[in-house]
Amino acid sequence: MKEGITMYYPYSFGYMFYDKTYFLVIIGLIISMLAQANIQKAFSKYSKIKSNRGITGYQAAKYILDVNNYNDIAIKKIGGSLSDYFNPATKEVALSKESFTDTSIASIAVAAHECGHVIQYKEGYIPLRVKSWIVPAVNFGSKLAFPVILLGIFLSQQKLLDIGLILFSLVLIFQLVTLPVEFDASRRAIRVIDESGMLAGEELEGAKAMLKAAAYTYLAATLATALQFLRLFLLYGNRNNRRD
Repeated sequence: MKEGITMYYPYSFGYMFYDKTYFLVIIGLIISMLAQANIQKAFSKYSKIKSNRGITGYQAAKYILDVNNYNDIAIKKIGGSLSDYFNPATKEVALSKESFTDTSIASIAVAAHECGHVIQYKEGYIPLRVKSWIVPAVNFGSKLAFPVILLGIFLSQQKLLDIGLILFSLVLIFQLVTLPVEFDASRRAIRVIDESGMLAGEELEGAKAMLKAAAYTYLAATLATALQFLRLFLLYGNRNNRRD
């Protein structure tokens, strides 16, 4: 569930304490904090509820890969919490220690979600392919956007400011593309969990709640980035024309 894109949130470009647009950053932070608190609460709740069938996250992932004959996909254990991911380049499903060994509803839901990404990859799901294509450009843009904007401010060069805004917009585009990828992976995960009988009844509803909370973190991150982009555009977008 983690992403490899580096995000920067500079809270001052000479207007930190008194520009009228700063409230957009505050709104974005509040949205992100609420979403993060929500996923932590959901994970804490459902990681304490063990599945009736006693299936671990690893076993759930192994079953999904085996039943689909995805023999070229490996499963490995990694550190961290909620650090699970699928890497199409290395063809690996990486599960955190908790997800790998635990038999909780949360572990099964997370493992199935990452296998949902595997199914997307195997089926050529277009949003996932687009996301993979733009990762290099987004990494480039996320690292250079604010240095270029700062340089544009220092040199009073609108072209540099415009380039910085374009670079930052790549991050927003990436997050917009990520949304359908994550929601679809969760949809696939719930379907395979239900059809396989790994979880049923209240357990299945718990998995749905867990994955919904996780999806909201991506939505919150996208909204926060959109608000940050709006702020930067209001401050530095096409200032030359506004002076005319």
